[in-house]
Amino acid sequence: MKILVIGSGGREHAIVWKLHQSKKVDKIYCAPGNGGISELAECVPIKVMDFENLVSFAKENQIDLTVVAPDDPLVAGAVDAFQAAGLKAFGPNKAAAIIEGSKSFSKDLMKKYRIPTADYEVFENSADAISYIKAQDKYPVVIKADGLALGKGVIIAQDFPEAETAVHDIMDDKVFGAAGGRVVVEEFLTGPEISVLAFTDGKTMRPMVSAQDHKRAFDNDQGLNTGGMGTFSPSRIYTPELEKECMENIFLPTMEAMNKEGRTFKGVLYFGLMKTPDGVKVIEYNCRFGDPETQVVLPRLKTDLSEIFEAVCDERLDSIDIEWEDNAAVCVILASGGYPQKYQTGYPIEGIKQAESMGAVVFHAGTKRENNVFLTNGGRVLGITATGENLDDAIQTAYQYVDMIHFQDVHYRKDIGIKKNQ
Repeated sequence: MKILVIGSGGREHAIVWKLHQSKKVDKIYCAPGNGGISELAECVPIKVMDFENLVSFAKENQIDLTVVAPDDPLVAGAVDAFQAAGLKAFGPNKAAAIIEGSKSFSKDLMKKYRIPTADYEVFENSADAISYIKAQDKYPVVIKADGLALGKGVIIAQDFPEAETAVHDIMDDKVFGAAGGRVVVEEFLTGPEISVLAFTDGKTMRPMVSAQDHKRAFDNDQGLNTGGMGTFSPSRIYTPELEKECMENIFLPTMEAMNKEGRTFKGVLYFGLMKTPDGVKVIEYNCRFGDPETQVVLPRLKTDLSEIFEAVCDERLDSIDIEWEDNAAVCVILASGGYPQKYQTGYPIEGIKQAESMGAVVFHAGTKRENNVFLTNGGRVLGITATGENLDDAIQTAYQYVDMIHFQDVHYRKDIGIKKNQ
């Protein structure tokens, strides 16, 4: 097989890395890719939203399967563009990807089909949203931009002035661009979070092993929200009983709800969950592999990923067994100093080969390669993944690898996976 992977981050590197292990895959292209991906795949300088040139490339190079990994092209209809050209593409079509593309759509879906989630209201203008928040007078309160905002469009306001500022920032000042055309105001839920990704072809739902992301920039969940500073798998609290509850109350009902809406979902559906005193509730849906969750989930996958992708595309997911390693994985993100705000790039990175020689799996997120030297080229630079018999082993090993890698102003959290009650 010849496969094209669309995207340029750590998630895409993990997908390429896993596909590279398949005996069925002869050649992998990645558009646009990054420095690390270039060691495993031929990087093609086409942007993720340039559907016309991506489709032309796939036709000219006789690509057997295209994997659309990021949210923006999925929500904009990349899979539809490939399918219209008679090409096989993995990922939800535009009609299904709205489950991530519009938070108000996903909240209304959950309300209609009684899928457990936080109480909420949707607003088209800032004055109405602010009046509602003032009348409710319950804090903290969660304020979300309706559209895609790179995982950062959620603000937890501790009091009315913070909430008012957040609404103005999102709706009037458009700090998240067009994503802030509407806002969702949600009740604040408490409890540990769990991420579960699932393969689905619209008829069968196959959850992957559980994971947990650390969104905040600094230790002890302090600082601004980021795209994710590290992950571990499995979740410490995701018991077989909890999995059964989620399957019955959330996973299967979501698949069936999308079918009933005429928006059959085929691809990876990401469930952001919270274990509350009232049971597990959905915090958010994503229409694709999570980042950096993918960097701990795929290293635990035993089954050929290309076979799973094909089974989903062909709607025969029920015909294959998906097997997982009985182990644990941890990924620590090395970020540029100042991320998620202002940061500098272009610094040389040292120690990657040394860490890899000791067993580290280094996923590149924001790097470029010049004269055989890797340079920083983004906010999140590298994801350092280690596996172990259990989480404590994997955590210890991951940080041993982290100590081997250096670049100017490197910033990372030192507590990934540490809390025992998560």
